[in-house]
Amino acid sequence: MKTNLSQYNKNGYQPGRNSIIVALWYLCKLLIFNNPFLPFSVIKVVILRIFGASIGQRCVIKPLVRVKYPWRLSLGENVWIGESVWIDNLADVKIGNNCCISQGAMLLTGNHDYSTKTFDLKIGNISLEEGAWIGAKAIVCPSVKVASHAVLTAGSVATNDLEAYTIYQGNPAKAKKRRAINT
Repeated sequence: MKTNLSQYNKNGYQPGRNSIIVALWYLCKLLIFNNPFLPFSVIKVVILRIFGASIGQRCVIKPLVRVKYPWRLSLGENVWIGESVWIDNLADVKIGNNCCISQGAMLLTGNHDYSTKTFDLKIGNISLEEGAWIGAKAIVCPSVKVASHAVLTAGSVATNDLEAYTIYQGNPAKAKKRRAINT
């Protein structure tokens, strides 16, 4: 059997808002979020909230952050999102308090079923619990839960849940050691 993309199946997926709202969001994304000359987090937070994101206090959103659908995004308090982070949230993404997503990281809630000839869309929520840190250019795949204070090191790929207070590295990410936080 061969792949036939002319028969692609998105399994009834819908973005969750009507096409006018989606188009307005894409325009705001183009003009504000993809604009490196607009570094102010407060403007981005306000616009994300207008489009339905739930965002706590004191969140930092650096330039060139890409969010697929704000209405599927929840940020806790004191969240830091670095330059060029891509939150491709076809499904819900929940980021807890005091989380850090470093530059170039990707949170991907969608994937494709490579075992079907129609390359069917598969989606799954992503959850980052309090204090989690996603390193630069790391990738969190669909349906992954990053438990409290877990670390996914730079360039690593999380394909399964990450345990609390554990440092993960590699592709696929494997537990390397416990995370100790000095007081």
